[in-house]
Amino acid sequence: MIILEKRNEIYNQIGQKIKKYRKEKKLTQVELAEKLDISISYLSKIEAKNCRKSFSLDLLVNIAETLEIDIKDFFD
Repeated sequence: MIILEKRNEIYNQIGQKIKKYRKEKKLTQVELAEKLDISISYLSKIEAKNCRKSFSLDLLVNIAETLEIDIKDFFD
């Protein structure tokens, strides 16, 4: 159970950073979702405070490229 909780915490932290960087770029969820070719509800779930939605490394790389940040920024 501890591993699952830790994993959820990591997804949550990354989701909050995605939201932060998206807002810094003055993008709405709709705009970012369109650029990433994902649904708005999927992005919303990723950014939610209690994120329980997993996402792929490929998507994370695409998000970093779209937001023009280094992927390591999600892990700092």
